[in-house]
Amino acid sequence: MGSNQESKKPHAVLIPYPAQGHINPMLKLAELLLFRGFFITFINTEFNHKRLLKSRGLKVLDGLPDFRFETIPDGLPPPANDNVTQDIPSLCESTTKNCLLPFQNLLARLNDSASQELIPQVTCLVSDCLMTFTVEAAEAFGLPVVLLCPASTYSFLAAVHYRNLVERGLVPLKDESYLTNGYLEKEIDWIPGMRNIKLKELPSFVRTTDPNDLMVNFIIKEMERAQRASAICFNTFNELEGEAAKALSSIFPNPLYTVGPFPLLINESPQHNPLPSLDLSLWKEDTQCLDWLETKEPRSVVYVNFGSITIMSPEQLYEFAWGLANSKKPFLWIIRPDLVNGGSVILSSEFLSETKERGFIANWCEQEKVLNHSSIGGFLTHCGWNSMTESICAGVPMACWPFFGDQQTNCRYACKEWGIGVEIDNNVKREEVEKLVNELMEGEKGKKMRQKCLEWKKIAEENTQPGGSSFINLEKVIKDVLLQQKKLDTHVQIYPI
Repeated sequence: MGSNQESKKPHAVLIPYPAQGHINPMLKLAELLLFRGFFITFINTEFNHKRLLKSRGLKVLDGLPDFRFETIPDGLPPPANDNVTQDIPSLCESTTKNCLLPFQNLLARLNDSASQELIPQVTCLVSDCLMTFTVEAAEAFGLPVVLLCPASTYSFLAAVHYRNLVERGLVPLKDESYLTNGYLEKEIDWIPGMRNIKLKELPSFVRTTDPNDLMVNFIIKEMERAQRASAICFNTFNELEGEAAKALSSIFPNPLYTVGPFPLLINESPQHNPLPSLDLSLWKEDTQCLDWLETKEPRSVVYVNFGSITIMSPEQLYEFAWGLANSKKPFLWIIRPDLVNGGSVILSSEFLSETKERGFIANWCEQEKVLNHSSIGGFLTHCGWNSMTESICAGVPMACWPFFGDQQTNCRYACKEWGIGVEIDNNVKREEVEKLVNELMEGEKGKKMRQKCLEWKKIAEENTQPGGSSFINLEKVIKDVLLQQKKLDTHVQIYPI
């Protein structure tokens, strides 16, 4: 690098929480900043970086002079299988305890390189909202830090109220019987912006009987430290989640920005030009499924993908399989190697024989390309926020089977408020899967959901075009936060590096 002009570029350091569903939106935000003249350093954990190189090959790092990868350790021992997502509670505990010092060491090293005019000086941080140790680093280095919430705004709003749930005695649950005795049907009427939401529709970490539950305490601490960030961004748009954003703005002292959906915003970006080397899939993607889709009729195929973290029992897999088989609909089913609890995925020869003419099974795929393919008519999903926003951007209605985290909240809003989803009971049965798949693909309710989804898609497109609120909000967060130099507070302790 070394030229004067290059060294004056703003330099954003981005760090996602180390799971696929968090890496994807952070990478899209990195792309948006790259298009707007930023130099980008993107930080993965060492474990995920090895997975990335294994799935994508060494050329993933080629050809982008203003974009570089760095790594820090996550503090966990490497798992026996390097093709799985790590245990989420362990990861949360470890990143909180172990990542601040390596992160600060990395920032110091980047600034050393900048002093030699090899790269620009670090000017701002963008961090996942579950990695708020970065706020401490920002304070120590005198940098603005923007938190990105990769989940829905409604689920973030619910998480902010976890402390209230504990203080009101609603969480933890008294004992295991409260999971099944109707207690979770209790309506919560005191969270502004979330009218008549039920306990079971809040992010699932509330379903604990442990007063020292790691995840509940982790989220409470992360939400409190988030108040010290310079700003918070959400991958959403005002019409979809404006009520939640408004409620949050009365709680948080820092500005909040709705800047999504990212897939559409990238299409509208200046100098937009697809950057294949920025596709960071931790699993090797199967491209043959796209060729298979080419052979199918428009809107005839059910796309089935339960995301990067969902784990199901062999019995649940079996029920989904036969529900899909009995629906007689063509389907593309993504089955990760670690989808089934306690072992490898085994589908019976009878099922494979029954569906060989109309089913395609792959380990992983390029989801946006699949959802935007003309043959896709419906999406059977776990309701992860990336999947839901990508489905809205593609105008594809959903059958929803939430697993954990924010997915229960997302499912509630998709099915009850936005009119774009129908819920499959958690205790999955093949008859229900068959019925709901048929309803989704050709029933009256399915047609209404598809129409509603196309309406939301149009609104999302308007928001992400120049002059739309998400487009304007992205420009604002760049100009008002990321490009603002903070003064180093000499009273803030700088950790030894």
